Amino acid sequence: MLWTTAGVAVLGFLVALEIAARHYGEPGPITNQAREVVFAPASGPLLYASMALMMVVLTWRQRFVAAGVAVGIDVVFALVRWAAGAEMNFGNGALWVILGGAVVAVTRRTGPERVLLLKGVGLGLLLVAGRKTGDAWLLITSKTRPTVLDQYLASADHALGNPSWVAGRIVGATGSVGHRILDFVYVMLPVAAVVIAVWQLRKVAAERRFPRHHLVRTFLAVGLLGPAVYMVFPVVGPIFAYGDGAWGTGGGPWAVAHLWPHTLPTAGAPQDMPYDAFTPRNCMPSLHTAWAVVIFIHSRTGPRVLRWAGAVWLVATLTATLGFGYHYGVDLVAGVVFACTVEAGLRTFDRGLDWPGIRLVAYGATVFAGLLVSYRYLPVEMAAHPWVAGPLLLLAMASVVYGYTRTTRLWDPEAVPVPAPQARPQLSCPR
Repeated sequence: MLWTTAGVAVLGFLVALEIAARHYGEPGPITNQAREVVFAPASGPLLYASMALMMVVLTWRQRFVAAGVAVGIDVVFALVRWAAGAEMNFGNGALWVILGGAVVAVTRRTGPERVLLLKGVGLGLLLVAGRKTGDAWLLITSKTRPTVLDQYLASADHALGNPSWVAGRIVGATGSVGHRILDFVYVMLPVAAVVIAVWQLRKVAAERRFPRHHLVRTFLAVGLLGPAVYMVFPVVGPIFAYGDGAWGTGGGPWAVAHLWPHTLPTAGAPQDMPYDAFTPRNCMPSLHTAWAVVIFIHSRTGPRVLRWAGAVWLVATLTATLGFGYHYGVDLVAGVVFACTVEAGLRTFDRGLDWPGIRLVAYGATVFAGLLVSYRYLPVEMAAHPWVAGPLLLLAMASVVYGYTRTTRLWDPEAVPVPAPQARPQLSCPR
């Protein structure tokens, strides 16, 4: 019933987004996803990552067959597109395999086996739908929020030393090599999440059931809830609000001035500023930061290579979000608090709404709301007293992280090693 209810809710949400996107003259998430059955997909790696999630319910033999079918279909599509001179990309085969899994579940499986395969298909399709849903959300933010609050965040960011301006100069000094590496990390964040998730779900095929909690749940919840905050606090980011940036992109005539990343903006009298109708208002909070934090948290239970990968991806993502001028430093602080609060909320729900979890979620939500209020109504004071406001921001973030760590340690106590049995003394028999 839970999976059925979730499926109906997701379908209804997608239909609502489709209607909203159509209202603004653009195709919605359902239309965009349906096109990728035949036309070139927007992201081939994401479709193959989604197929990998679906295959956690299959045996190894079935996985090899499914992967081979996906690659074969993509080869056929590539040859047809090459002959027709159409846009080239891959990933259709992976989507066909996912949809084929649903057909097999309905027509060839019964009982628990059908349910398990449908869960795997649903998990893969949720990741695909999450990307299309995010695109629709961004379209809605650009159409419904004609003004942005970047000047407030730029003023509040003085309390943290304007990290986006500093990181922008550092990344710019690394040239095209540094830019390409960080861009790869930034774009491939969902694929990194799938790698961690596949490790967490590696026993599904053998145990024939999914674990109670895993990375994909939090990853999708962050992507679903975050855009709602975009609507409340619309922000386009430093590279769009304050200049041309290090690589020739920026806000053009809509920018306050061409300052980023070499000249710091002033901190006086911020105000709402009008902006174009197509740039997403997707900065507050930084969802890339939130997703990277979630990946880091879930990688802690893995082997050493995954723990290192989670840490490296977190650091590289934070560097990219600031160095590309996509976010202010205060966005990242809010993103960390947001990620810990959502993760705590899901784990609290799994535990039956126990009091420590409820208290942690309430505290995280309060801190997050306090951050938004301070960014909106106290940015000038924060800029005027950076040695007070900056440490307070970091302390608020650290308190949520500490609360999450302390609470989850109570939920997941470390296993106490069982002492090895001592050898019994040998009794000598009298001769």
